[in-house]
Amino acid sequence: MPKRTNIEWKKNADGLVELNVPKFKSNFGKSFCKTIRKDDTFPAKMDKIGTIVWENCDGSKTVKDLLKILEKKYPKEKDIDQRLFLFLRQMHSLNYIRL
Repeated sequence: MPKRTNIEWKKNADGLVELNVPKFKSNFGKSFCKTIRKDDTFPAKMDKIGTIVWENCDGSKTVKDLLKILEKKYPKEKDIDQRLFLFLRQMHSLNYIRL
């Protein structure tokens, strides 16, 4: 069951999820940004489908549950199952969710 990691996120004015993604993993990169007074994170903005999936990746729903939620919300959306699987795979490879 997909579960979000502890990455910071919020909903923007449009109701879409924005992740607060670190630019660097190393302390050197973080301290460099601090030295030059730049943010050490950047916003990763999700679309409407990514937002729904992200909000529901709470560890209590299966991938099948997520697909049902999307199919109900967007019944005319093409290839919704493939979009879901690609999204989950990408979020997992970036360590934003655990499967």
